[in-house]
Amino acid sequence: MSPHTSPGRIGRIPVLEVAPVVEGGRWPAKAVVGEVVPVEATVFREGHDAVAATAVLVAPDGTDHSWAPMTDVAPGLDRFRGELQPDAEGDWSFRVEAWSDPYATWTHDAGIKIAADIDTELMLAEGVLLFEKICRRVPGDPLVAAGRTARDARVLTAAARALADARRPAPARFAAATSPEVVEALRRAPLRELVSASDTYPLWVSRKLALAGSWYEMFPRSEGAYRKKDGTWVSGTFATAAKRLPGIAAMGFDVVYLTPVSPIGTTFRKGRNNTLEAAPGDPGSPYAIGSADGGHDAIHPDLGTEADFRDFVAAARAEGLEVALDIALQCSPDHPWVTEHPEWFVVRADGSIAYAENPPKKYQDIYPLSFDTDPDGLYAAVLGVIRTWIDRGVTLFRVDNPHTKPLDFWEWLLAEVHASNPEVIFLSEAFTKPAMMQTLARIGFHQSYTYFTWRNTKEEVEEYLAEVSGPQGSVLRPSFWPTTHDILPPYLIEGGVSAFAVRAVLAATGSPTWGIYSGYELVENVPRPGVEEQIDNEKYEYRPRDWARADDYGIALLLGELNAIRRAHPALQQLRNLTVHPTTNDQVVAYSRRIGADHASRATATPPGRTMRAGGNDRRAPRHDDVIVVVLNLDPRNVQESVVHLDLSALGLTAPDGDDNAPFYVAHDLLADETYGWGAHPWVRLDPQVRVAHVLQVGPA
Repeated sequence: MSPHTSPGRIGRIPVLEVAPVVEGGRWPAKAVVGEVVPVEATVFREGHDAVAATAVLVAPDGTDHSWAPMTDVAPGLDRFRGELQPDAEGDWSFRVEAWSDPYATWTHDAGIKIAADIDTELMLAEGVLLFEKICRRVPGDPLVAAGRTARDARVLTAAARALADARRPAPARFAAATSPEVVEALRRAPLRELVSASDTYPLWVSRKLALAGSWYEMFPRSEGAYRKKDGTWVSGTFATAAKRLPGIAAMGFDVVYLTPVSPIGTTFRKGRNNTLEAAPGDPGSPYAIGSADGGHDAIHPDLGTEADFRDFVAAARAEGLEVALDIALQCSPDHPWVTEHPEWFVVRADGSIAYAENPPKKYQDIYPLSFDTDPDGLYAAVLGVIRTWIDRGVTLFRVDNPHTKPLDFWEWLLAEVHASNPEVIFLSEAFTKPAMMQTLARIGFHQSYTYFTWRNTKEEVEEYLAEVSGPQGSVLRPSFWPTTHDILPPYLIEGGVSAFAVRAVLAATGSPTWGIYSGYELVENVPRPGVEEQIDNEKYEYRPRDWARADDYGIALLLGELNAIRRAHPALQQLRNLTVHPTTNDQVVAYSRRIGADHASRATATPPGRTMRAGGNDRRAPRHDDVIVVVLNLDPRNVQESVVHLDLSALGLTAPDGDDNAPFYVAHDLLADETYGWGAHPWVRLDPQVRVAHVLQVGPA
């Protein structure tokens, strides 16, 4: 059976509004290896016969890889949902197959008529014919052939015999044909008629780090920097920065992210705290890239040589860390491109080159690039820069302000890199309007900075968690950062240590990818007057830190615990599985993440062979779902109490005998190592001086 629908024509069983689909398939939806991908479609038909739907995952070689049954999640609205799970990288695709369900039609009609003793023998006779067809299997239907097991065949054959046994009472015959075992067997291998397929839509599957990982940002020049007796500074180097790597790895981070390491210009160099005049010895902003020592592909001589950088990358990998590098496509006035390629810049009416401005802000030490005067030349130069750093061992790039460059340039560049180095990941640092952020994600950026930093109230947090984990998550993968070198929000300025703990828990559990900026462990929260960034900002000066003091705050320990929990629980490595739960206190937020037992095993398993299989039919699956519940006090100063009204269905739980008040399952706090017996409406008390949150693993008692 080869389901087919002519392009532009409706199928025998209509399949409409398929998701996730980006601009009609112009760009692929996104997934990573092991990610659970929700697929939805509107499926209906004429008359009253039952319909059903199946989501089919198509491998990069064009063969059908696996399938999942779809469930009507909006009765009356004909909206069906299923979950697919790719197990390898590549350019995958998927489709939805709708079909007439004769078994569901018969059970519905026969159940009503037999109970009312209307046409009883006729309904049983039709059931016998139906089961003869079921037991023969449907020739040519690969889905049925893949899903039917020997045990299922025995179950269905026995049911067919019982149904045909006229010596048995009619209710018993009907019960045998509708037993839970029969229903489950037909879930795995249904009888499908009038199969109609949607179009096939693209799905770009990347490695897991594109969705789930923890980043640690550092300025390598600060690590090991020191002031000499005469007051002059000596820069840190790649060698001294490498000494910090074991500490970063000990906290469980996956990525060490370096701000730009290229030469820094001296013309209009910024001084401490962004002053317009640099004092002797001020290192300048690493974002003012380029000097006589070279441009974007060069290495600042104070940091070391290319060999020293490669040694740093090797040291990071030895600690289990990958290296990300900041790419800022802008130039200092001293960049070699300014003299070699003046056509790559904007020349003003007075003959001067325009420096960067965002009125009233002025960046006199930076010249923006012009992408329209010689696109071929500039595009090739930037691609060359990226490939140079890839050759040196960089596997991730944090791109500074991509929203200030043309989108067609990014689409081209990201496609070129993906073609030669699909393992390379790009993070978009675009704090801008939603349309721009989302389009950058659509055209190829793997991850995106978000508005998380400015979402603080209960309403803001709940709405934003639901937004980024909803349909938007098929394209834009959020990266949650409590602070950056550019941003110090008022919540952290005013809230102290507990506020840092709150935002760390929220970032680490609210998104599969999160990051912190070096110094977070030391609760650095003194702002420069008038702006929301740190005083004595590391962008303009060396900032060595006394890491021994991190033990005084407990934040480093918390970061390590959070990363350990994230690694141990596949539910926290997913994006589109979050549910917000109501609470009775406007300072307490609760949410959960859940991955089914069948999907959890494949989220971390070695990819199996490409045999088409039914979703959820994996004998390696653990016994229970992985379910994490987070209950968080947003108030960093005061004790808060609340009742949490848990959605038991979202947790995969059912209250015994309908009594959801009594404790009937276990909630184990992974941060405090305490276990509670909970029901559907637990009461919590959170003292921010003791604990700001419960991070709970939930399961049967």
